Amino acid sequence: MTAVHQFVPALLPRDATGDHTLALRDALRGAGWESDIYVEAAHDDLWPEATYFERYPERAKPGDVLLYQLSTASPLAEFLLGRPETLVLDYHNITPSSYYDGWEDHTSAKVALARVQAAALAPAATLGIADSAFNAAELSHMGCRTTAVVPILVDIADRKPSVDEAESARLARQHGSGTVLLFVGRISPNKTQHHLVEALWLYRRWYDPEARLHLVGPAFTESYVEAVFALADELGLADAVRHGEHLSDAQLAAWYADADVFVCLSEHEGFCIPLLEAMQSGLPVVAFAAGAVPETLGHAGLLLGSKRPGVVAAAVDRVRRDDVLAGRLVAAGHRRLEDFLLPTTRTRFVEVLAGLAEDRGVRS
Repeated sequence: MTAVHQFVPALLPRDATGDHTLALRDALRGAGWESDIYVEAAHDDLWPEATYFERYPERAKPGDVLLYQLSTASPLAEFLLGRPETLVLDYHNITPSSYYDGWEDHTSAKVALARVQAAALAPAATLGIADSAFNAAELSHMGCRTTAVVPILVDIADRKPSVDEAESARLARQHGSGTVLLFVGRISPNKTQHHLVEALWLYRRWYDPEARLHLVGPAFTESYVEAVFALADELGLADAVRHGEHLSDAQLAAWYADADVFVCLSEHEGFCIPLLEAMQSGLPVVAFAAGAVPETLGHAGLLLGSKRPGVVAAAVDRVRRDDVLAGRLVAAGHRRLEDFLLPTTRTRFVEVLAGLAEDRGVRS
């Protein structure tokens, strides 16, 4: 094995998979392997880092390993299934289509296709690498013969930019001294932001009538977004639920700094990078124990077995009232981040691929 080339549907800036792909390319080259990135599409700023995947056959060499960043439907799946080279999957999870049924038919169809493609790729792969044991179990269920767990490559040290002070002042003027609950992630049915709205309603009735909910992330499923904010309006929370979208890194840092508790009630997460961002920002975390959330969070948050509004509201109040507990969660978060430092995860990824080379009895 002298080359490990990556294939990714879209190489995008400020994107978890895009950042991971670039960091992995650098790690592979640092380990002495040739490594290029082949794409279906790329952002204009990143084309110097990428090549159209159709050009790979003219560049192919004996011993190449093709590593596919799997998270969505793409013509790359059929292309790779037709190649003779060793295939490795790097699986970032695909949301089940059932979450989009009744909300957005085209999204439901796309993720259903992605899962069909994943099920075809998994048995053909020599190795499946997943960023959580939750994802690895899915790969195994789909027929992947061998799996390994390596957290997503993310430069935690670079994900805490300076806070936009003007944005901080604007947020503070909006809510005064009320408790701020924050969740970061695309507004999508699997993230269940509607449960956050319900929890806010009860938290305001029982504990803090001035509390607010901040939702940060792209409006991914338009009909669901409309339903979430319609629910907020119906519950009298129209002025208490704010949506942040298209934020700069400094503005996002301001929303984290402005919050009091990070609350995640998502039902399906393959890793959940915002949990790491919350830890780095010094926020105590309250989270529903589903998907890979318990695995990513470790002991750095208050894990809940229920999303009932009363349970969530009581947990947030406990964290707000108990400074010792909040401090312990924040300190545990800082310790937990050490497990995801880029030098550690990059070394682990290279070790896994080096093991693949040894199993094949070829030179790495």
